[in-house]
Amino acid sequence: MKSRPGYILFFILVLLITGREVRSQEISYINIPDLDKLLKAPENKLYVVNFWATWCAPCIAELPGFQKISKEYDPEKVSFIMVSLDFPGQVQKQLVPFLKKNMITLDVRVMTDLDYNAWIEKVDPSWQGNIPATLFFNNSRKTRFFHAGEIDESGLRKFIDTCLN
Repeated sequence: MKSRPGYILFFILVLLITGREVRSQEISYINIPDLDKLLKAPENKLYVVNFWATWCAPCIAELPGFQKISKEYDPEKVSFIMVSLDFPGQVQKQLVPFLKKNMITLDVRVMTDLDYNAWIEKVDPSWQGNIPATLFFNNSRKTRFFHAGEIDESGLRKFIDTCLN
């Protein structure tokens, strides 16, 4: 039987597409200099930066809302960054499986500087370190709003829309 190049290419394409769907969430790391750079971002874009952890029940409760709402906004206008405060050593064992199980595809970055007192005031001077916590900012428009505590979908949408207008 002769092989047909069209079928082989189709099969390879199916494998590539399927493989891409099965891959685990890509995780990046963030430290204090990276955080400083992010907080000084000059683009005319709203950044929604959420601080959370897999061991925090209120964080887990609000995560699906962030996932859902992130798809409603143009990524050129609104950027969602989820800063995980899970221990860096727990990323492969705990964080990656959690993200995969819950189908979280947001931009997740793990904070590597575990001395929170060295950087929480950079996020907001009023922040006591409790999570979840979310910072909304657009430096180009001089917009900045910090929310400590859980946010439901309607509250999240309201904060974003207020910052965009």
